[in-house]
Amino acid sequence: MTAGWAVYQRTGQVQLGPGVMAPAEPQQQMLQTPITQQVDAYQLTELASFKITAKVLAKKNYSFDRGAQLSPTDLALGWGRMSDENVLEQIKISQSGRFYFWRVAAFPIPQREIETHSANMHVIPENISVKHALGKVRPGDIIEMSGSLVNVLSTDNQWRWRSSLTREDTGGGACELIWVKSLRIVTPKT
Repeated sequence: MTAGWAVYQRTGQVQLGPGVMAPAEPQQQMLQTPITQQVDAYQLTELASFKITAKVLAKKNYSFDRGAQLSPTDLALGWGRMSDENVLEQIKISQSGRFYFWRVAAFPIPQREIETHSANMHVIPENISVKHALGKVRPGDIIEMSGSLVNVLSTDNQWRWRSSLTREDTGGGACELIWVKSLRIVTPKT
């Protein structure tokens, strides 16, 4: 009974209460010259530095799709009023097939604000430390993540994966592909 409770506590939804927990917009700085790095069987081209503090709206692990070897986890993240549990309790959030979906019965905030203050991010851990930290992240956590937005090309030139470079887009191709160099769970200021 005790072991089961510990697993639930470690893997369950984190509740922090009402209020905006991640008020700042993500920070992005385009690189003057893109930098290409070889990572396993892929070329990662760094396009912009990227840093975000956000609430984890959902987390989905992938094992079998083409990108799973490089990016085993997607995080749906929210900031601004999309980090407020009073707002989020009125939005149904899910992930599937590398997409993040939301649904409402009535809009608690304007639709465009939902679209521009939340995003699905394909996470590429830079190292084992980041991969370990990613494994501890649970829906509801506030995380701080930094790295680079990247485009990916397989070394056999048969497969490409491109990052969005704006928080203004929606639909296919709107996800950020982030090579994460630092990730930590942060305690919100109360």
